[in-house]
Amino acid sequence: MPDIQLSRRTLVLAALALALALALANRFLRDAGTAYETPVPQAAAATAGPPSRALVVVDVVGAVRRAGLYRLPQGSRIADALARAGGATRKADLALVNLAAPLADGSQIVVPTRTRAAPGGGGASGAAAPAGPVHLNSATLADLDALPGVGPVTAQKILDYRQQHGAFGSVDELDAIPGIGPKRMDQLRGLVAP
Repeated sequence: MPDIQLSRRTLVLAALALALALALANRFLRDAGTAYETPVPQAAAATAGPPSRALVVVDVVGAVRRAGLYRLPQGSRIADALARAGGATRKADLALVNLAAPLADGSQIVVPTRTRAAPGGGGASGAAAPAGPVHLNSATLADLDALPGVGPVTAQKILDYRQQHGAFGSVDELDAIPGIGPKRMDQLRGLVAP
């Protein structure tokens, strides 16, 4: 086997070329992204400097093609999160989702499925019981007004709160709305969902 003599300069150049190739591969793989991206620890984020843009993290579940955690630029809408999740499935009931609502960091976006109407039609009993919980992030004034103990004024306060603070992350956020106390919260807990 021949003895190959490499100069110090050749070794240094080879090491630099290898380091450059590894750095480029790392950047390419990091920028490729996945549906679930692990958060950066606070200590590492503090030393890394300011981020180039603010991101929000949301959990998209329900009738979507790829449920999971997604990072989106601040100011994105629910429609953007659904697009990142591969879009809604055929069974999705998008009429119950406010696609224009702004995303709030740490919130969960639930895309409900369509339900069939109960057989036997609606009797003459007056108000029909809702098929499921009223979704706070997509409910209209009429939907909220139909809840027990919530009149049109309180329903409007809920809509105003949603407009000012973004999507509801949990039912417990209703406590921040004037006119909804602990008794009303207990009454609404099984009837509403974020």
